[in-house]
Amino acid sequence: MDTDHTQRAEDAALDAYSRVVTGVAARVLPSVAALSVRTARGAGAGSAVTIDAEGLLLTSAHVVQGAGGGSAAFGDGTETRFRVVGADPLSDLAVLRVEEPAVPPVELGDADGLRIGQLVVAVGNPMGLAGSVTAGVVSGLGRSLPARDGRVVRLIEDVIQTDAALNPGNSGGALADSAGRVVGVNTAVAGYGLGLAVPINATTRQIIADLTADGRVRRAWLGVAGVPVPLPPEIAERTGQRRGLRVVEVVPGSPAGVAGIYLGDIIVSAGGRPVQDGQGLQRLMLAPSIGTRLSVTVLRRGAFVDVIAVPTELTR
Repeated sequence: MDTDHTQRAEDAALDAYSRVVTGVAARVLPSVAALSVRTARGAGAGSAVTIDAEGLLLTSAHVVQGAGGGSAAFGDGTETRFRVVGADPLSDLAVLRVEEPAVPPVELGDADGLRIGQLVVAVGNPMGLAGSVTAGVVSGLGRSLPARDGRVVRLIEDVIQTDAALNPGNSGGALADSAGRVVGVNTAVAGYGLGLAVPINATTRQIIADLTADGRVRRAWLGVAGVPVPLPPEIAERTGQRRGLRVVEVVPGSPAGVAGIYLGDIIVSAGGRPVQDGQGLQRLMLAPSIGTRLSVTVLRRGAFVDVIAVPTELTR
């Protein structure tokens, strides 16, 4: 009797799991395209997801690297040309526009609300196949993925790690939660052997907006480098924050230097947000911070000191 009850419970759980996955697939797959591009390096392929009714698509920057456009094929048989509106290798995101919008956009979610163990579904349309759907759970959050743009190397912050299987043709496809909201852009990077996705959150929404409006991402520059360090126990208890960013380099004449940030200072917050590592600071270094007054709180010789920095635009 107990065996029958257990089997029924397992069957019910499996049915519920299947309903979630099939529901997400039905909602997201029609909005996902298979991309085909050709560059001086040869032919390439990947996936993209439609994000608005006017024909904007979101994909991975490495999928369209070196290409000005290509073709997009959707699961219903629709094929159309696209052009690259803008690409940002340092976030591995690119925005495309198709010539003939014909599919509904997905709903974008917020990856900042994800939890370890949460069910996610990776949806792609690799190489013009009818669609690729794999399911798994969030196995890691806050991962960092190195990305290179010429000589510049930067960490893509808060990368989502999942056990949903990916292949290179899925790069640029959607990572969706159980409600069908897209919370990440899948990136299958050779050599990692992991399911990774660039998160959709406030930072990447700003990047997408910049790429759509200007074709590029403007970044702010503070001129400071640091390493994460534990905060003294009394400070950690007072602030509820375990780590800060110890300043190990200040560029002379930089916004940080002018503001009065010194070697050895521990940056605790910036712009009213906790700073526990370099990524926490870099997250603020986007277009809205350029030329604005950024409040920075540092711990100096056991005392809190507030300074005001004005980030400038990062130029290469």
